[in-house]
Amino acid sequence: MPRFAWGLAALAALLAACSTPPRRVAELPGWGEDRLADAVPAFVAGCGRSGLPAPLCAEAAALPAGDDAAARAFFERRFTLRDAGEGLVTGYYEPELRGSATPAAGYPAPLRGRPADLVEVDLGRFATDLKGRRVAGRVEDGRLAPYPDRAAIEAGGSSAPILLWVDDPAAKFFLQIQGSGRVVLPDGSVRRMGYAAQNGRAYVPIGRLLADRGEIPREQVSMQTILAWLDRAGPDRARALMEENPSYVFFRDTAARAEQGPSGSLGVPLTPGRSAAVDRTEIPLGRPVWMVARHPLTGEPLRRLVMAQDTGGAIKGAARADLFWGWGEAAAEAAGRMKEPARLYVLEPLPAS
Repeated sequence: MPRFAWGLAALAALLAACSTPPRRVAELPGWGEDRLADAVPAFVAGCGRSGLPAPLCAEAAALPAGDDAAARAFFERRFTLRDAGEGLVTGYYEPELRGSATPAAGYPAPLRGRPADLVEVDLGRFATDLKGRRVAGRVEDGRLAPYPDRAAIEAGGSSAPILLWVDDPAAKFFLQIQGSGRVVLPDGSVRRMGYAAQNGRAYVPIGRLLADRGEIPREQVSMQTILAWLDRAGPDRARALMEENPSYVFFRDTAARAEQGPSGSLGVPLTPGRSAAVDRTEIPLGRPVWMVARHPLTGEPLRRLVMAQDTGGAIKGAARADLFWGWGEAAAEAAGRMKEPARLYVLEPLPAS
C-alpha cells in the first residue's frame, strides 16, 4: 500500500480510538499519554509574544517543572477545543553546512542577505478582505513589480549582499526550505543563519516535479531521495531542477546560542519536537495545538501537544503544520521523511472566570 494511503488508514484508526469527537481538551485522543510538562517551557517562552492574557502566561510559568499532572490540569482548565480538521504534517530541522566567509575554492554557493530593494506589503492594511495576505516585490517606475525569481537572483539579478559561501548548492537549497541553519567555517567557528525575507514567489516543491516526471516513485519522495537524485543528476540538471522553484529565501545572522533552536516567526527559539510552523491566518502564533499523526520512522502513533511558533512559505491551510525536529542527523532523518496525514486541534484560551 502506498505510504500516504497507509497513513490515511492509520489516521482513521487513531481517531477511531475516540468513540465520539472530542469536545473538551481532556477527551483528545492520546491526551493522557503525552508528557505535557515537556511542552510547558515552549508554551511559556512564546506566551508573552502571542497576545494571550498575561495572567494565563504567569500561571503557566508557575507550574512545577516536570509535573505532568499539573500541566495536564492547567491545559484542561484554561483552554477549550477548536477542531482544525484533517490535513498534513511535514517536518523540518536545522541543517548544518560547511562554509566560508570569503570567496574560496570549494565554496561555490552564496547565502544572500535581505536586499535593500525588496518591499514586503501587508495587503490587509489596504483592504479588510485581504487580511492575512502578503506580497513582496520591488519598485520599478513607481510601481510594485514582482521580485526576480530564483534563476534571476542566482544569475546576479538582485542587490542582495552575500553573507557566506557554502560548499553544496543542494544543501543550500534545502537550507532555504528549512529557513535557518548553522554554517561551520574552516576555523571551526559557527555562524547561525536565520530567515530574513522571501522574494514573494510561490514555492514549487521539486519532489512533486520529480514524481510527476517518473523520476522518483511518488510514495518514496523525501528529502533523502531528492538529494540522492540531485547528486546523480550532475550540476547542470540539478541546478535546472532547483531553478524550477522560483521561491528564494534571504538570510540574516542570528545570535541564538548553540544549545537553542533557531528563532521562529514568533520571535522565540524553537523547541525540538514541541514547536511547529503553521498558517498564521488559520492558527494564531503562540497557540497550543494537539497533533494526531504517525511517527515518520517508527510508524507508531504521534499524539503530542506542540506550539504554533513559526510559519513557512509552503504551510498553507487550517490543518497544515510543519513539526520542528531539532538539529543533527537524527533530526534530519525524521524531518526529511515526515509527510503524514494528521488531524489538528487548536487549544483556545477560555475567558478568565
